[in-house]
Amino acid sequence: GFAHYMWIETQGTGQLGKVHEVKVFFGEYTYGVIEDPSGDAFKNVADFGLWVLGPDGSKTLLKPVAKTDHYLARFTPEKEGTYTVVLNNDTIGVLDYTQYDFGIFKPQYRATARIQVGSTIAPTASEPSQGLLIRQLEQDNGQIGLQVLYQGKPLPQNELKVYLPELWSKTLETDAEGMVYFSLPWPSTYTVETTYNETVPGSYRGKDYEFIWHCATYALLNR
Repeated sequence: GFAHYMWIETQGTGQLGKVHEVKVFFGEYTYGVIEDPSGDAFKNVADFGLWVLGPDGSKTLLKPVAKTDHYLARFTPEKEGTYTVVLNNDTIGVLDYTQYDFGIFKPQYRATARIQVGSTIAPTASEPSQGLLIRQLEQDNGQIGLQVLYQGKPLPQNELKVYLPELWSKTLETDAEGMVYFSLPWPSTYTVETTYNETVPGSYRGKDYEFIWHCATYALLNR
């Protein structure tokens, strides 16, 4: 799956002391393609790490379990504040897409999600990362504000896509501060994706690649 990506779905608000569910999907959301964790496509990307960063700076490793069309993890928020769920997958083998004029590359997926517990809202945590990351900032006049970071710095003029089911997508571009703003006109799940090519050749598990293809996603459940 060339345009496949990984994303996290979770309710945006949680409650103290109540179990909160986090789901990890792999596929192409706008085409309704959601891979089965027991299938070959998902197996290639199943070696991912999933953490929750607490409002107190804590970092908890989650242990996802394979279900019919996603991996499911659970945690219980013990403090009020903003929790950030982070998925990182840099263990995918090198892909040769020269037949699609794309080259030989190593994919790297990152996905984030925000869970709000209590009334104090903060931007999602952005731990220093060796890659591409989408973080959510404050909402402004009903608009969502997202910032794209690469190696911890804002990534300007980078394409970002907003996907809804039924083949609807919208292409935006980050501003000088790596920001995009958009509204959520319908009750639905919106998946946001951005990519960046790190044009530094290397080798992984004995295979040479020309660049690292970074793919970052962020899902917004507007229900």
